[in-house]
Parts: sequence; C-alpha cells; structure tokens
Amino acid sequence: MITMIRWIRDRFSQNIQARLTGYFLLILLPLVIISLFAIERSRDILYEQAVERTEMALSSAMNHFDLALQNVEEISTLIAADPTMNEMLNKNSMDFSPQSIVDFSDILKQLSYLVSVNRYVSHIAVYHQASNMFISTHYGGKKLAGERQQEWLVEAARRNGTGISYVMSEFPVTEGVTFGQMTNSDSVSLIRAMDLYNGERKSNLLVVSFNKSKLLNIIKTLLPSENSRISLLNERGEVVVETGRARSRDIAEKDMTVTIDSEYSNWRLALVQPKSELYKETDQLRLFTVAIIGLSILLAIIISWVVYSGIASPVLKLSRGMKRLSSGELNIHVDTKRKDEFGFLIQSFNKMALVQKHLIEDHYEQQLRLTTTELKFLQSQINPHFLYNTLDSIYWMAKNYDADEISEMVMNLSKFFRLSLNKGREVFTMEESIEHLHYYLRIQQLRFMDNFTVEYRISEDSKQVPILKLLLQPLVENAIIHGMEGKTSGGSVVVSSWIEKGQTVMIRVDDNGPGIEPDRLRYIQHELEKMGMRSVPASSQDEEHVKDLFGLRNVLSRMKLYYGKEAELSVASVRGEGTSATIAIPLDRCRDDMLGRAMPEKERT
Repeated sequence: MITMIRWIRDRFSQNIQARLTGYFLLILLPLVIISLFAIERSRDILYEQAVERTEMALSSAMNHFDLALQNVEEISTLIAADPTMNEMLNKNSMDFSPQSIVDFSDILKQLSYLVSVNRYVSHIAVYHQASNMFISTHYGGKKLAGERQQEWLVEAARRNGTGISYVMSEFPVTEGVTFGQMTNSDSVSLIRAMDLYNGERKSNLLVVSFNKSKLLNIIKTLLPSENSRISLLNERGEVVVETGRARSRDIAEKDMTVTIDSEYSNWRLALVQPKSELYKETDQLRLFTVAIIGLSILLAIIISWVVYSGIASPVLKLSRGMKRLSSGELNIHVDTKRKDEFGFLIQSFNKMALVQKHLIEDHYEQQLRLTTTELKFLQSQINPHFLYNTLDSIYWMAKNYDADEISEMVMNLSKFFRLSLNKGREVFTMEESIEHLHYYLRIQQLRFMDNFTVEYRISEDSKQVPILKLLLQPLVENAIIHGMEGKTSGGSVVVSSWIEKGQTVMIRVDDNGPGIEPDRLRYIQHELEKMGMRSVPASSQDEEHVKDLFGLRNVLSRMKLYYGKEAELSVASVRGEGTSATIAIPLDRCRDDMLGRAMPEKERT
C-alpha cells in the first residue's frame, strides 16, 4: 500500500514537472520566434538603409562627375570652334616655317591657359594632320612615329564628325601602342574634330585628357571601408577610375553592390562592399540572442523541477517587477536574498533592466548627436554662400574704384571671417552679432557707393542675450540684394532687437526697398509655414529638392534645431514701401548654460 502511494506521488510529481516544463517552453516559443524574426528583419532594414545611403552618396558623386564632363565638353567646343586657332591650323602645311612655329606656340599658349583654369583637365593636345604633329600642353610638340597612328587619328576625326567620344588610355591604337602611350595620358580622354562649323574641315583632332587623381578624389571619400570598392564605368562598361580593394569576379552573394547611372553621360558609379561588414554587429546580436534563448530554455527546465516546492513568492516579486518595467519605470530593482536559480533569474532581470535603461539613454544621446551634426551641416552652408556674394562685391568695386576702397572691403571681410571662425564658437551675444554684422554691411555700402544707410535699434536688455552665429546675416543680405539693388540713393536698412513681455527675443530687419509681389510673398509665407510644421530632424532633409529661399530655409532650420519648435521666422512686405523679416526666439532657450557661454571680452577680435 505504501509502495502504491509512493508510485502515485512520483507519477503525479513527474506529470506536474512535465507540464511545467511544457508551459515554460510554450511561453518561450513566441519570444524565440519574435527574437529571431526581429534579428532577420533588422538585417534586412540595415541592408536597405545602407543601400539607400549609398545611393544618395553615389548620386551626389555622379552629379559631380556630370558637371566635370559637361565643363570639359564645353571647353572642347570652345577650342574646336575657335576660328583663330582653326585658321592657324589650316594655313600651316607639312613644311615648317618660322611662322608655323609662332602659330603653334600661340595655340599651345591658349591650350595651357585652358588647362590651368580647369582642375579636371590633365592636358590638352591638338593633332595637326598636315604636319603629323601633336601640339600638347604636356610635352610641347612631337611628330607621330608611325603611319598607322596617323591613320587612326584621321579616321577618328572623320568618324566623330561634330560629335565627341571618350577613349580609355588602354585602348589599342596599333599593335603594341595604346592611346595612352601615344598621347602620354593615364586616364580617359575626350576626342573630337577641330573646325566644327566648317563642312570641308581637315582631319585635325582635339584630345582633352582628364586628371585621374582629381577624378579619384571625388569617390575616395565615399569608400566605406578598406574592403570595399568604388568604380566609375563608362557607357561601354570600361573602368575609368577605381579605388578600394582589387576587383573580383564572384561578388553575387557575399557582397552588396549598389550602382547609379548618369542620365547625362550614361556613365555608371558602382560600389561593392562585403555584406559581412554590414552585418558584423547584427551577427553578434544574433549570437547573443541564440545564447539567451538556450539559457532561457535551460532555466525553464530547471525551474520546472523546483517550482512546485514553494517558490511562488519570488515569482510574484519578479512578476511585479516586470509589470513596473513594462510600464516605463526604468530604475526598477527587485530585492532578493536567494542563492538558487530564481535568485539568479531575479538578478538577471535587474541586470536586463539596467542594460535596457542604458540602451534607451544611449539611443537618446545618439539622436542628440545626429541633431547636432545636422545643425552643423546647415550652418556650414552659410559661410560659402556669403563668401561668393562678398567676393562678387569686391569684384564690382575693383571695376569702379581705386585700391583704397578695395583695401577697406578686404579688411572688413577679414574681420568678418575672423569672428565667424572664432575658436569654433556657435553663439555670440546680440552686441557681438551686431558688431559682426557691421563688417558685412560696410562691405555692401562700399559696393553700392553708400547709396543706403544702416541703423541699429538694439535695446539695452537684449544686448547680452546669446544668439546663434550668422543668424542675421542671411536676412540682411536679402534686404540689401532685393531691397537696395537699383537704388541710387535714399536706401535704408534697420536692424532692431528687443525683449517682448520678458519671454521672447525679437529681432527684425527692415528695408525701404520695392517690396515683394503679393503672389511671391504668399509663396514665401506658405513655405515658411510648411517648414514650421515639420519635425526638427526632417527640417533639412529635403534641401536638395528645393530651388529657392535658401537663406530663409537655412535660418529657420537652424532656429528649429537650436531653439525648438517655439522659434519662428516671419516675412512681411508692402509693395512700394519695403520688406521686414522678423525672428522670435524663446528667451529661456537662449541661456548661456544651454548654448555655450559668451567669449570673454579680452578674447574678442
């Protein structure tokens, strides 16, 4: 009887243990599936994002290449259609004369000048059929050694007609002689016939060779790792330039390949990168997940053997801790004195909560770094834009005045950039910003021959408020370019600042120019309103798609990034009376401890 009771008890206990084990495994099953699915999905997302980023970078580089090709093609058209150069080529025969040497020297001088003004051109050569001479900026002049080379060049000139073609340096011209050896070129070259608009043209040929190192510089910065490769291919699939690892044929499965085709030149940029580099971190995460899954299953089996012995209390404490963690309480810690598996489980839970807290905090810090990086990118667009306009002003002043005015403009420009680049500071006080702005306004006054005046209405309580660097310059630049252009006298620009209701810093730029057309004003206000409604991280992502209002968009984007959604930019105008641009910034967002302290007085320059 006792034996029977013991057998029933053992069978009952084993049944409970098996059921508990099954329950735990059943609970873990969805977590395992979701974890594995999440890892695989994260790999797919990572791959898609890498492809998207790579396509954007390659597209930008391809646009750069297209501009370079277009520039070189325009230069070749100017040379091939130059009547003076064609006349000198056509009038000289195979017999050299002193005049021929003078003419070829003049041609060489003109070609050398064109090479010096285009950084993508290595050298330019003109083949003169009558004398079988190559006139090159690289080596001067030389005669071709063989008749077959001459025949190839003549045929190329006739075959192209008025068009152009590109020839690689490795292209075989004759047996044992490549195009690069014949022209002393190590890169792709543009060839076309001379004397474009003459139907009875001679078979003279123009050769423009690209600078290989300059082409490589465009794509070197895009190389994501030393094991990747970026190649520029022409329309025939030939490699123009390439950087990175050596070319390999088996790139189908183990490598990520991204290509961008040019609509202008039919050339192609291709990037090849090992997928293992993309999945390096996710592979580690997958390994950790599998390890955690294995550990969880082991714990489920162990717990099923001891759970019926009376461990409901720690399970309840753990359950409560999980609920608090799921509700968003990150500082959770479940106390335990147990040394067994449940004590380990509770400690693991505490560690998991701590790791999760750190992961969330790291995520927020990463978002902050991304926002700061985007802000610096937006701000970096201001200086080059202003530099071009200022240099244009100096150019026009040089055409109208003597060196004294130019000297003053250069001095003001020097002071402006010295303050702009002052030890990497991002903010200045209002008083420093006005001093900074004054240098720019003085340059513009010299350009416009003092046909407009400038007035500063800066309230005392706003002078020491720190504001973002170069925030006012685009607004003042718009007021001068669009408001003072065409005025001979009586122009006025007013810069004002004050603190409204002790909560908002107000800055306004007024001009008495012709004002803005109503339709144009409504468009500007609509665009600013659209930008104000978007989230901060998306404020500048569409910059490459816009075609106007660069200064206003830049100012508003930087304000949103630095001061938050409460910062505002508005534009008002009355036709025939003038235009005003107003900035509103929350005063509490301008605190020194938030934006960086102002520079001590003794360090100002």
